Amino acid sequence: MRHLTPPSSMTEAEIIDGCLAGSRLMQKHLYERFAGKMMAVCLRYAQTTFEAEDVLQEGFITVFNNLRNFRRECPLEFWIRRIMVNAALRQHRRNAPLVAVSEGEYPEELAGEEFTLSNYAFEEMLAMVQELAPRYRMVFNLFAIEGYGHKEIGELMGISEGTSKSQYARARAILKTKLERLDAYRSNGTYRK
Repeated sequence: MRHLTPPSSMTEAEIIDGCLAGSRLMQKHLYERFAGKMMAVCLRYAQTTFEAEDVLQEGFITVFNNLRNFRRECPLEFWIRRIMVNAALRQHRRNAPLVAVSEGEYPEELAGEEFTLSNYAFEEMLAMVQELAPRYRMVFNLFAIEGYGHKEIGELMGISEGTSKSQYARARAILKTKLERLDAYRSNGTYRK
């Protein structure tokens, strides 16, 4: 009887090597190991769960098609995360002409103001980020979550560095306003969208 190593105790290298050898089981293990974390990444960029699932699927297709190019110079999770972000950017580019950015009643600048997020549940924050206009959502995620600089964001999205900075400031202002409204609702029961 052959002893099978449980997926949770397999090394990253074993899973990669199995995938490269064409093992469907190893592909399944790789998917199961990273799908949850990558879905969280995709949800931040997508407006809906359905859209996030599309990005996740496209991302994993890219992972499997390009795994032979993974040089093992960084953890596999970082490489996959980058692929998911790029899949989200491609999705955004495909949909960008269809969506207008709404201006709303939000202040232009936050001039260095900071706000604390520790009082909010992940689901509340995710919902607020998903409500942002697509360009604002992309710039906010790339800068605040992924750590890209505005120049790099501009190159990725085909916009100027100044536009990236402006859209990030607007996204922050919108989120700050939404958080203030949520706080007001929590304290006195009135919520204004």
